[in-house]
Amino acid sequence: MNSNYGSHYLASSHQRLRPESTSVFIEGINLILSRWIGLQLAIKNEWGGRDSRQKSEQFVSDILSWFSLSKLPLYVDDLEHMLDEKMLLCFHTEIDDGSIEEVAEELIIIYEDCLQGSHELVEKLRKSNSGAEFVSQHKQITGGHRGITRP
Repeated sequence: MNSNYGSHYLASSHQRLRPESTSVFIEGINLILSRWIGLQLAIKNEWGGRDSRQKSEQFVSDILSWFSLSKLPLYVDDLEHMLDEKMLLCFHTEIDDGSIEEVAEELIIIYEDCLQGSHELVEKLRKSNSGAEFVSQHKQITGGHRGITRP
């Protein structure tokens, strides 16, 4: 992989997705978000209002736009900030369990895989379609939903 997460810079960021990889990347975004416990709780409990499901669909579009329209180079910190801001503004939810960083990193990894014309990681996500194991697997949300708060 060509990423250097220590400096939060995407080394492959001088490229953009080819059209044939865009649909695979969108599927990857959907798969990652479907496993993000904080987002799924916000949707299920309608923390963003009755249109929480539509807001989650818009979230996918916003992430794709971030990757395709952001000024190069792309920085992981900027993606984390965008995810955090969307969760707060759209779902009135603060996520401080580390999952935003995990989700951002997984999105970057999938993006770089698709940039290289590989769809292997999305295929693995597809095959492991068994709930929230991919993101925050080691984090157990119990009782008061530790790390997820509504201001």
